Amino acid sequence: MNYPVWEVPVIGGPWVIGIVSIFHVLIAWFAVGGGLYLPLAERKLYKEGKEEWLPVLMRHSRFFLVLTSAFGAVSGVGIWFSIGLVQPEATSTLIHNFVFGWAMEWVFFVIELASAAVYYYTWNRVPRELHLKVGYVYAISSFLTLVIINGILAFMLTPGRPWLDVAGTGHEASRFWLAFFNPTYFPSLVLRSLACLSLAGVYALITYSRVDDPALEKTKISMIRWSAQWLLPMVLLLPVVLAWFLLMIPNESRVILQQGMTTIGIGAFTQVTRIAMLTVLTTFTIAGVVYFFAYQSPKDFSLGHAIAVLGLAVVATASTEYARETIRKPFVIEGHMYSNGIRKSDVDKINSQGYLTASMWTPDTMDPVKRGEYVFRGQCMSCHTVSGYRSMKRLLQQRDEKAIKKLLEMLHNPPKDSPYVKYMPPLVGTPEEIDNLAVYLTTLSKPPIPASGANGPMASR
Repeated sequence: MNYPVWEVPVIGGPWVIGIVSIFHVLIAWFAVGGGLYLPLAERKLYKEGKEEWLPVLMRHSRFFLVLTSAFGAVSGVGIWFSIGLVQPEATSTLIHNFVFGWAMEWVFFVIELASAAVYYYTWNRVPRELHLKVGYVYAISSFLTLVIINGILAFMLTPGRPWLDVAGTGHEASRFWLAFFNPTYFPSLVLRSLACLSLAGVYALITYSRVDDPALEKTKISMIRWSAQWLLPMVLLLPVVLAWFLLMIPNESRVILQQGMTTIGIGAFTQVTRIAMLTVLTTFTIAGVVYFFAYQSPKDFSLGHAIAVLGLAVVATASTEYARETIRKPFVIEGHMYSNGIRKSDVDKINSQGYLTASMWTPDTMDPVKRGEYVFRGQCMSCHTVSGYRSMKRLLQQRDEKAIKKLLEMLHNPPKDSPYVKYMPPLVGTPEEIDNLAVYLTTLSKPPIPASGANGPMASR
């Protein structure tokens, strides 16, 4: 435990990351997909002489600039802030192993921000050919940020055997490109690219649905229909590429998904499988709504319809990200670091020397409750809270200390067929530390003492 633990009441730290990440992803992916959508729409305007598109497209580029530059940048900082607090060990590993990758990404990000501003502010002020080239500069630079970030994110699920062989030796940099172009790199890149292009079409529908000038009715119809034609192929390809991605993930991750499918009959349909199916269902629902409401009836397509499509996109994005995070359990970096920041290679050492002995954040006390609380904070609070999300009070269900000790012993030395192995890191530490944890958890499992009142000892007076 090299870092203090950030305690977030009720929702827990992981949901802070999740909320910020989903908000950021919906903007960052639009920044990538919209970066290609805008110059291609502008090119169509010039090539086909659709001058009536120009004021609407300019309005859409302003919406694009404000959303991606202001809100995208702020939420990006929010991601770094939240992951650094919730998963400091994993964040440190990613920075140390991919520092040059992040540096390249930030260079492209600066170009992206500058070209986005130039693109918007030079409408009708520079030759059209030059303005279009600025749009393509933005499209290329924003896509290259995705190319780099995708490699780092995919690494967390499939770091690859070459990198795992040298992890912890100080020679990880020698495997930089093998870790970057990991087994799920290309399916992840295609999957994210399609999602980016899909969101570009979704946000365009929001802009175009707000066109209420009767003189621009034909413009609204043609632009909504073109955006629907843009969006539909992307959405329909997503489930196909998702299947490719699932074929490339580790077998242990596939088992987590398959377990839900094979246990439907006995009512054990797992949460992650339900969430993954929600991704597919919402994706096809988006395709249906876009085809029947936007493509077939563009004249009647309203802002409410567009917001509904965006809402479905939020659900699809959130469920996909949730499932991706869950199938990585019990690791935060597959095969290397557990979700509580403990390295797999350190388990035996911690079991012999102790979990709290090397931590500067441990209180100098022999109180078993206090020591047990710090074991809980370091090993359990990355996924659990005391009384909120994945509440320990609810999960313990008023077990006594003997029952809790038995449970902890099973988590310390879990049998291979234990379902906990697929989701939870092994409980590490000396027998005394595990006993301390049992004492602390017993204080959580006890029912609350009823307050004096109508049913208390003073009631008869």
